[in-house]
Amino acid sequence: MGCRPAFPSLTPPGAVIRFGAAKEASTMRIAAMTGFSSLNMLPEEKVTEKITRRILVGEKEMMVFWKMQPGAHAALHSHPHEQMFWIIKGKMDFRLGNERRICGPGDLGVIPGGVEHEAWFPEETEVVDIFSPVREDMFTGQDHYLRRG
Repeated sequence: MGCRPAFPSLTPPGAVIRFGAAKEASTMRIAAMTGFSSLNMLPEEKVTEKITRRILVGEKEMMVFWKMQPGAHAALHSHPHEQMFWIIKGKMDFRLGNERRICGPGDLGVIPGGVEHEAWFPEETEVVDIFSPVREDMFTGQDHYLRRG
């Protein structure tokens, strides 16, 4: 269904708005999305037996909705992108640089670009990540740290 409007719509009744029919994200060949949708409308990708994700891509950032099964692991890695996370459900044992914490529902974090980090998921967990700029490695299968664990 998507979002309910906070203000009266300027779109005429019956008009068709195409979600995802937008320009390329920065210089990459990943189509940026515009408009409204819902999480269930985003395709779900099975990354491993224990990790699935849905990705929303804008021109300058992207949001990833993760579902992690018990025992999932995002191996130690770093990337130049700034990353923010929000734990929706479950627990994440997270290492950021030399600091390690157990994060639960409602917990947030900011990971500066270039800082090594790693995550373990002892139970079923849902996490939202926001990256800026868009991470093209997630669209080319080069996110090997996820596919190892």
